[in-house]
Formats: sequence, C-alpha cells, structure tokens
Amino acid sequence: MKRLFTILAMLLLSGAMPFVAHAQEPNYGNLSLPELKQRAEAGDARAQLALGLRYTLGQGVLQDLRQAAGWIRKAAEQGEANAQYLLGLMYYEGQHGLPQDFRQAVNWFQKAAEQGYADAQNSLGLMYDRGHGVPQDFRQAVDLFRNAAEQGLAEAQFNLGNMYKDGRGVPQDFRQAVNWFQKAAEQGLAEAQFNLAGMYANGQGVSQDFRKTINWVRKAAEQGHVRAQHNLGVSYDEGRGVPQDFRQAVNWYRKAAEQGNVGSLARLGLMYLMGQGVPQDIVLAYALFNLAATEGDKSVVEVRDMLVKEMTSAQITEGQAIANQWRVGQPLPTTSKTGRTSSR
Repeated sequence: MKRLFTILAMLLLSGAMPFVAHAQEPNYGNLSLPELKQRAEAGDARAQLALGLRYTLGQGVLQDLRQAAGWIRKAAEQGEANAQYLLGLMYYEGQHGLPQDFRQAVNWFQKAAEQGYADAQNSLGLMYDRGHGVPQDFRQAVDLFRNAAEQGLAEAQFNLGNMYKDGRGVPQDFRQAVNWFQKAAEQGLAEAQFNLAGMYANGQGVSQDFRKTINWVRKAAEQGHVRAQHNLGVSYDEGRGVPQDFRQAVNWYRKAAEQGNVGSLARLGLMYLMGQGVPQDIVLAYALFNLAATEGDKSVVEVRDMLVKEMTSAQITEGQAIANQWRVGQPLPTTSKTGRTSSR
C-alpha cells in the first residue's frame, strides 16, 4: 500500500521506546501552518494527520500532545490508516494524554490492518501473540505477521521467524525461521541479525558456520545490540570463530557493560583482574564485580568476596565509590587511583 506519510520511528510493543513520528508528504509538508489548519478544519484527513504530527514534534507550533492526539483522532475516524495506526500506538503506551488501553489499541490497529497497513498488521500480531487486549491466539498472530512480512516489513519478518523458531502458531521449522530472519537481517534489523547468528552458531536450519555467526553478530553489535556486543566479546575472549584477541574482547565487553549487561560487567571485571587486554587493576575489577553482583549471581559474589581479602581498605573504598557513582549509559572508568599494578 502506498503510504501518504513516512513514519520515521518504531514504537516497540515490548516497551520503552518513546513515541516519535516524522511526516514527509509533498502536498502537505511545505504548507504554512494557517494553510494546513484551514484544510484540516475543512475535514481533509491527510491535513489533520499532518497537523497532528506537527503538534507532536513542535514543528512550527508549540508542542502540544493533546492537540496532536485530537487531530490524529479526527483523521483516524475518517479512515486514514496512518492515523489509525498512530492512535493505536498512543493507546498502547498511554501517550499524548490518552489512557493506556489495550482494547482501544487493538481496535485502531485492526482498522488500519484491514486496509493492508503493514505496521498495523505487525502490531496487531504482537497483541495476539501476547494476549494484550485480545485472547492470546498464536495462529492469528502468525497470519498477521505473515501479511506484513510479505509486504517487506522487517519487524514482521523477524516476528514471523520467531514463531517458526519456537513453533508458536505453526509447526516448528528452523529453515523457515532462517528464511525470515535472513530477510529482516538483510534490511539491517539488529534483532534479526542476532537471531540469525544464533541459528548459524547452533546449526539450526542451516549448516553450522562460525564465520557467518561472527559476521551477523558483528553487524548487530555495531548497531548497539547489547547481547550481540556481549557475545562478540566472548568470541574474542575465547577465540571462537575469530582469533583470540583480549583487547577486542575488552572493547566489546565494555560496550555491552555500559548498557548494563551483567555478564559483560562480570567478564570485564575478570579482564581487569587478570590484566588481559587491559592493565591489571584490582580496584576496577572489584567495582565491576560489585556492579554485576547486584543481580545476585552467586559466582560473581564469591569472586568479589575473595578479592576483598587481597585488597587494602583504600582500594575497597575506591572500588565501592566507583560502583556507587556509575550509572547505566555512562562511560565506565578505564583506570583507578589505587588499583593498577601491572599489565600483560
């Protein structure tokens, strides 16, 4: 279906990405605000949607999310599929002054999906997959994902691949899972790249191939996919599919650790403890073990507690301060004042 607007954002139904949208439409994008309002007030659905998006982004007007929702609703009620989809997203997340309401989200996704709108089909599929606002129905989810996937929507291709991988709503079929992951991965979807790497690593639906595993996991890692970054670090650390390279292992562990990956925090701590790929630093090792131990991993707690016995009170104090002050998303320190001893 030809889209009148390009929505440059993806609101993942799993959670935390905020609603952002951008509209580009040659007949409306260059209109002045008074002209756009005149058309919207005259009942032009596309103008109503465009005006709603301007209020969403604060383009030429003060940002006003309630006004945005009002204009988008007017367009949706006239059958504008883009607006119906966006209104569904607002209800799903409880945004733009609207209450969170999964049933209303389903209602608007359904209206857009019936017009062949791929994003809405995918979102509605997720609602059926998770039982949000509708009884859980894996077969219905598969049908919706397939409709969107066949239109080339990468997220739907990924979701359909997962259904085949797990055997939800369809017989388990690793070859079909690989087929759909591949299509989404080639469009640059990091989650699909990561899953495809796993299929090659485990020889599921394809011949086991660690070079292809590394190729796809690297593509995902370079996009910031945290589990891919961790796995790439492990590959370099252990020499699996790549030559062993402790510096590269540290590089990828650090990227994942700074996103809060507990496994990478622990492994980076071990690299500092052993002086592998970094100068040995007992304080940073202790701080990283402290951060990883917050998840209750008994093995990390045991290593940390043994390490304390080898540390001075000044080192313990510094390590605790580093752990207490650091927050996810911040760069991790690369050296300490009291813990650095030697390097390998």
